[in-house]
Amino acid sequence: MAGQTRVNLDYPAGATPLDADELASLIPAHLTTQGELNEWEQLNIGEGDKWARKQRKDILGEDFLRQLHRRMFGETWKWAGEFRKSDKNIGVDWHYIGVELKKLFDDVRYQIEHATFPADEIAVRFHHRLVAIHAFPNGNGRHARLMADLLAERLGQPRFTWGSRRLVKDSLTDASPIRRDYIAALQAADARDIAPLLAFARS
Repeated sequence: MAGQTRVNLDYPAGATPLDADELASLIPAHLTTQGELNEWEQLNIGEGDKWARKQRKDILGEDFLRQLHRRMFGETWKWAGEFRKSDKNIGVDWHYIGVELKKLFDDVRYQIEHATFPADEIAVRFHHRLVAIHAFPNGNGRHARLMADLLAERLGQPRFTWGSRRLVKDSLTDASPIRRDYIAALQAADARDIAPLLAFARS
């Protein structure tokens, strides 16, 4: 329902604020707090994760990328799986999202084919660039972490722990010390130091 903006959002540091139109696309009408929204999204993300684990198709393409986001957030947001149509506090110019994603997929395929980096580093670098592109209105960090997990598995590695988020109910969505460490590691990677993010991913 248009104009449905009753939920009171409290964005943690580094999160992407939604504009009024994006917020009006919230599907469940009963949510009123950030905590309720996080819990609802986490259930939706769990279903997306189950779907992703069953897939055998190539994950390094726009179709899979968008489909995964839709599976993760499609019960929450009407725009799930659609690229953003405005610029945000982070990310490339929205007109270039498709171009930048194609470059990323091509680069990762090259890295895999030529073993440019160890498997973990390929997946973590992939995650970092996905976050930097910021293809969707929201959910980019969670989506990029799951994409990196899937890539790590395809490369014969276990999923990442991302600061043990599976033990603390995805505290990366809250203003927590774990999230602060994650944001700091992303910022180090922005400055071309991938080591903190590599360490965080397996911490």
